Amino acid sequence: MNKNKLSIRFVIVKAKINKNNKCPLSCRLTYLEKRHAFNTGLFVNPKFWVSKNQQVLSTSSQHDYLNKQLQLIALKLNQSFLELQINQNEFTVRDVYKQYKGETIQKEYDTVQFFQEFLTSQEKLIGKEIKFVTWKKFDYVKNDVQSFIKWKFKVSDYPLKSLQLQFLYDFQYYLMVEKNQKQITINKSLQRFRKPIKIAIAEGFLEKDPFLLYKAKTVKPIVVFLDTDELSRLEFKVFDHPKLQLVKNLFIFSCYTGLAYHEIANLESKHIIKGFDGNLWIEMMREKTSKPFSVPLLPKAIEVLNIYQNCIGRIFPKISNQRYNTYLKEIAALTGIDKNLTTHTARKTFASTVLLYNDVPMEIVSELLGHSNMKITQDSYGKIVQRKISIEIEKLKKNLQ
Repeated sequence: MNKNKLSIRFVIVKAKINKNNKCPLSCRLTYLEKRHAFNTGLFVNPKFWVSKNQQVLSTSSQHDYLNKQLQLIALKLNQSFLELQINQNEFTVRDVYKQYKGETIQKEYDTVQFFQEFLTSQEKLIGKEIKFVTWKKFDYVKNDVQSFIKWKFKVSDYPLKSLQLQFLYDFQYYLMVEKNQKQITINKSLQRFRKPIKIAIAEGFLEKDPFLLYKAKTVKPIVVFLDTDELSRLEFKVFDHPKLQLVKNLFIFSCYTGLAYHEIANLESKHIIKGFDGNLWIEMMREKTSKPFSVPLLPKAIEVLNIYQNCIGRIFPKISNQRYNTYLKEIAALTGIDKNLTTHTARKTFASTVLLYNDVPMEIVSELLGHSNMKITQDSYGKIVQRKISIEIEKLKKNLQ
């Protein structure tokens, strides 16, 4: 049998014979190796039913009526199938039945298929509402979901309507064991995977959230930053290699402004203005959130700016993010700083050593870092505030002795 054709078979249900010795006639549809059966509402005496001929063999006028009804049902089913072939790119055997009944056909998606459609729609918003880097992160998750489905179910895709809570737990296990991802990365991946799922619910492709009861594993962030001595050691270190000196200066600038790599790389003279207080400020868009932010220029940051004040266009010489991080590792080794130096380390140094350790309130720190809400700042830097309190209490103890 050609699986791309619609097969229509009428079958008597002998197990449901009634008191008149008649059995209900069921219609069994097969398409793309999937079946769907429904009751025709017709009854026939099993001794008159010939399955091979798909009709009732009898001279009775009642049986002639039954045969005509079966022919009419088959005709309508084939007509519905033809309409779907003309109007729909993809459809299921159940869609054929719904078309036959005159019901509205709700497209049924597979998981990766719907995720891809979500990505396609989001791709049109790049540069308008979202950044390419943000879109790419969702694309990575889609690829992980696809590889997980192949690993777990040995198929290329998985029905969207078949998703259950266990799917998410199994996906989490896969990312941890097979992809060797850390829990904080896994949490982000699951968060991104759930976004198209929520859209599927909103658009009626899912009746409810299959992952509603999922609870992400809590990850306490470890804040790595330079203390006062380490920051001072780095500031006074002079490198003969011009690239090392440039990267050191960029890192110091980030330590005193909280700017991320892309913001430093795109910093232009137009972003530096004289504020309402007469001091110099940086005003630009936060790369990650596309929201405007303002940061006052501290003296140490101004010293770095003065080194490159003659640059045209972008203030700092161009260097790739990869090369920048490579040089930072070398700088850490040469200065004896046993910490992983990154732009994140610099931002955390700005928040901790430069701001919080100098009694700048948490809400101002949150504003200067460009966090979307205070909770992000409190979750990340709450322990640093406690450490600061501990230091002050120790000073108080000595004064009271």
